[in-house]
Amino acid sequence: MLVLGRSQVEALIDMDALIDALASAMADLSAGRASAPERIAALVPEREGFLAAMPGYVPSASALMTKLVTLFPGNGGTPVPTHQAAIVMFDPATGAPAALLDGTAITAARTGACSALSARLLAHEDATVLAVLGTGVQARSHARALCLVRPIREVRVAGRDPAKAAALAAELSSALHAEVRAVPTYAEALDGAHIAAATTHATEPVVRRPWLTPGVHITSVGYNPAGREVDDATIADALLCVESRQAALAPFPAGSNDLLMPIRHGVITAEHVHAELGELVSGSKPGRTSPDQITLYKSVGVAVEDAVAAALVVSAARVQSVGDDITLA
Repeated sequence: MLVLGRSQVEALIDMDALIDALASAMADLSAGRASAPERIAALVPEREGFLAAMPGYVPSASALMTKLVTLFPGNGGTPVPTHQAAIVMFDPATGAPAALLDGTAITAARTGACSALSARLLAHEDATVLAVLGTGVQARSHARALCLVRPIREVRVAGRDPAKAAALAAELSSALHAEVRAVPTYAEALDGAHIAAATTHATEPVVRRPWLTPGVHITSVGYNPAGREVDDATIADALLCVESRQAALAPFPAGSNDLLMPIRHGVITAEHVHAELGELVSGSKPGRTSPDQITLYKSVGVAVEDAVAAALVVSAARVQSVGDDITLA
């Protein structure tokens, strides 16, 4: 069994290839060719955390795996990430364990890459201004991924901690071919932005309808069982897309409060979800219908994303002779 650590996984990830592979995987999911059951979780109430299991199978990618992922919000502000994960790959022909790899880097990359896919499908082709809300791992991943699919020239970073926003802006300035600056508020970051990436652990919305420019494309990946990232008015007005209707509308720990709360309050119905990403990829559902339409991709994360990303990393590791082989039996 091949074993890959985090630094090795990070070095092997090809974001361009991952975005393309996710398009096929999401189409497989929407067509029923891939399998990704709703995640289940063991709760750790004294830490307000949980351990979730996410199995997935994508036959077109020959990828069979499960991810074990923890969310411990109390780690915020410490050197230990709030999200940590491990992935086990299996041989889809025999069921034998084939690889064990760090899943934290995979989670960051596949989430940013799927948001980039949503921007490729829904954002204006000439989008140049990106708002990044949040200062953590996903903020970094999203800034890099979204710049691969649109000609971003200006990036604005906003977060709860101005020092962290400034530090992230400085870090991204050296990594991106764009002007990157920290701004003091979420509203200022969103003012005039063509794409907005919400990557927070917020309890109160950081994306609010009065702050949005006509035609903006929003990606929202933040998750907090006690809150939400996007306000009711934005949810109601936007062309709403998800990875999987079943996953997005499922109860905790699978679904999204950004959708479940407005449904409970009668603001929208489940039918307000316009499309899954796979339906946009296949063309079975249309995308943007007008230049000024606000589009919103709400992500909850599904296992086919991890499966495809891990399969690409393991394949690259085999080609480059990276990692350690161990025997379990």
